[in-house]
Amino acid sequence: MKPTGILFFPAFDWAISPTHPEREERLLYTRDQIFEEGIMDLPQIREYEPGIASHSDVARLHFCIPDVAAQVTEAHLISAGSSLRIADAVMQGEVRNGFAIVRPPGHHSMTVSHGNRGFCNINNEAILVEYLRHKYNIKKVAIVDTDVHHGDGTQEIFWDDPDVLFISFHQDGRTLYPGSGFLDELGGPLAYGTTINLPLRPRTTDTGILYALDELIMPLLDEFKPEIVINSAGQDNHYTDPLADMAFTAQGYAKLNSRLAPDIAVLEGGYSVETALPYINMGLIMAMAGMDYSSLREPDFNPVRFQESSGNLEYIKQMVDRQLNAFRHREEVINANRKKGDDFFKSQRSIFYDTEYISEDQRISLRNCNKCGGFRIIDSSAQHHDGKYYTAYCISVPFWACDGCQQEARSLYADVLRKTPNRQVFLQDRPANQFRCYDVETEKETIL
Repeated sequence: MKPTGILFFPAFDWAISPTHPEREERLLYTRDQIFEEGIMDLPQIREYEPGIASHSDVARLHFCIPDVAAQVTEAHLISAGSSLRIADAVMQGEVRNGFAIVRPPGHHSMTVSHGNRGFCNINNEAILVEYLRHKYNIKKVAIVDTDVHHGDGTQEIFWDDPDVLFISFHQDGRTLYPGSGFLDELGGPLAYGTTINLPLRPRTTDTGILYALDELIMPLLDEFKPEIVINSAGQDNHYTDPLADMAFTAQGYAKLNSRLAPDIAVLEGGYSVETALPYINMGLIMAMAGMDYSSLREPDFNPVRFQESSGNLEYIKQMVDRQLNAFRHREEVINANRKKGDDFFKSQRSIFYDTEYISEDQRISLRNCNKCGGFRIIDSSAQHHDGKYYTAYCISVPFWACDGCQQEARSLYADVLRKTPNRQVFLQDRPANQFRCYDVETEKETIL
């Protein structure tokens, strides 16, 4: 059996503030325990050095306002790049699976990035997906987000992508940031049913979460048949986490990871630095490497405290049935949407950046296409801390867009430039692996 790849990147020089929950100690206790236990010396484990993502890797996925350099530090590039390094090891057959234990995290970061929200500037897993498509021609991907907070950034990025199945279970958004991830959030008009959320009540235990895994997540993966499965591996469903109110254990995480069997796991949240993270990470590593984790326990673990109520389990069963039904009837909804006759599906939303207190307004247009999922236009505006008011017209062409959508999007970009724009104009041309930005202040175009 091939080994499991492990990569650590604690980001010593990056923190929102010295006492913020998202700090380097999140990884240091884990690293110390794993090395003390001798896990890294076993033949089942292969350790990798961090990698670094390029600005092009970021621009393939994000519209960073005003540019990539303004929104990412070296730590962000290494965190994202380390995920790519593990992906290369998996795809090139050096290891059978891999776990990138990295920070800063990323799953709250959306397509357009004006700053930090939910501790995230750029989205590591989403950057990874587009990298896999560009380098390895991967089409169908599943992302299973096990963070206690809804992965609203990853959901938004792939909302209109029918070839990415995004599944998130999390503490109910009525009780926790970011206040989203409800049952009726099922994907865009041409990708309906490939976004699946399971909002769980506070204090849900291993029993409830593993039931959702066995009865919803695994059947969805079997039917969707992704080429690769990515675990957005948040660890803050643990019963000791200070920012949430769930009751998952290290054993539960190990069982989940063993059954899910992701190809790649990327660390997200988890803020119980001493009492949870070393045990959870140990469990995940042992499960991925096929080791016996049955004796893994937190020092204060008492099984009597973790009994799932019959009422909550019945509630989860009802949600599972509803989401399975939505997934299995997705093509009917998509076909009905295509027949509506509009050239573009239009919507709008407001996004709040809680770390930096930025309010962004977006107007979104999705091309109604009979051959693919369409290309997307995001008209974004927000005022930054420097006092400047930024407006950006962002055109995103998916990697698997049909020839017609590719040509129309490129023509649209040229047309907008000819009209002498009073805002930034972006073209994210993934099929051509080319990313263009016209800056209104310098009146110059940058090509990555």
